[in-house]
Amino acid sequence: MTTVERTGGATVSAGPWPGPDEAHAGRNPGCALDLDWLSAVRVNRSAVDRRAATIPARRSVKKDWQAAWLLKAITCMDLTTLAGDDTPGRVERLCAKARAPVRADLLSALGADELGIRVGAVCVYHAMLEPALRSLEGSGIPVAAVSAGFPAGLSPLEERVREVRASVAAGADEIDIVIDRAHVLTAEWNAVFDEVRAFHDACGEAHLKTIIATGDLATLRNVARASLVCMMAGADFIKTSTGKEPTNATLPVSLVMVRTIRDYMARTGHRVGFKAAGGISTAKVSLNYLSLMKEELGRAWLEPALFRIGASSLLGDIERQLEHQVTGRYSANFRHPMG
Repeated sequence: MTTVERTGGATVSAGPWPGPDEAHAGRNPGCALDLDWLSAVRVNRSAVDRRAATIPARRSVKKDWQAAWLLKAITCMDLTTLAGDDTPGRVERLCAKARAPVRADLLSALGADELGIRVGAVCVYHAMLEPALRSLEGSGIPVAAVSAGFPAGLSPLEERVREVRASVAAGADEIDIVIDRAHVLTAEWNAVFDEVRAFHDACGEAHLKTIIATGDLATLRNVARASLVCMMAGADFIKTSTGKEPTNATLPVSLVMVRTIRDYMARTGHRVGFKAAGGISTAKVSLNYLSLMKEELGRAWLEPALFRIGASSLLGDIERQLEHQVTGRYSANFRHPMG
C-alpha cells in the first residue's frame, strides 16, 4: 500500500516504490492536468535547506572510489556549447572530446580503458546541429538541440513549436525547451501544461527535456508545481536552468525537483529524468549531485537515461582530478583542452 509522508516539508508519496523493472520503460506519456494535486503541494524551505546541506557534509568518496564516481559523472554529462560565437569547427572539436572525454593514458592507468567512457550527449543550438551530427555519426552519442525560444521562451508559441519540429527534422535526438516563466509566476497552470504538451507532440520520437528556470520562479513551491505540470504534460526530463539566469542549479532546488519526480513515479508508474544545469563547474560539486540522485531516487538514476549534468567547463576539472589520482599532482588546465 502506498502511504504519504512529509519529507523535508514536501508532501510526497512513500513506498513501496516501483523498481527499475516495474516502472514503465521508455517515454513519459504524461497524464491529465491535476489541479488538486498542485494545490496540495507544500514545501518547507528550512527543512529542504537542512536536508540539502547534509549531502556534501556526509558523503565523501576518496581515491579509487572517487575516480569511479567521476567517470560515472562524465557518462551523465551533456557536453554543451551555447555561445553566440559558436562555429562548426568549435562544435567539431567539442564532439571529438565527447567521443574521448578522458586521455587514453589516464584511462589505462586507472584500469578503465575498456569501459568505453563517453559523455551522455552533446547539446548545441539548432544552427550547429549539422556539424554535431556529422562529427558524432556512429558514436551512439545523442545530439540535443536547445529550442522553443531558448533562453527566454518568450517568442510566440507557434514559432517555438515550429522551432522544435525543425530541430527534430534536422536529426536532433533530444530537445531542450524552456517554459514561459510568467505562466508559473501567475499560476496559469493550464497554459504551462498546454505549452509543454505542444512541445511533447512536436518532438515525436525525440526526448523532451523541459527547463523550468528555477532561478526565475521565486519560491520552492513554484519549482515543485512547475516540475509536476511539466511531467503531467509529458516531459521526459525536467531541467533546472538555462545556464543564463543569475542563479542556476543548486542542491535545494534540485532536491525539490527530484522529490517531485519520486512523487510522480509513485502515482503514475512513469520514470522521469532530471538534468542539473548551470554553475556545476567542479568535480567536487558533480559528486554532490550524484549523491543526491543515489540517495533520493536510487541506482537507476545514476545512468544517462535518467540523469544529466549540463556542463561546459566541468569536464576539464574532472580530468584534472583523475590525473591527480594517477600521478599525485595537479596539472595545468591547458593539459585538458575541450577540443
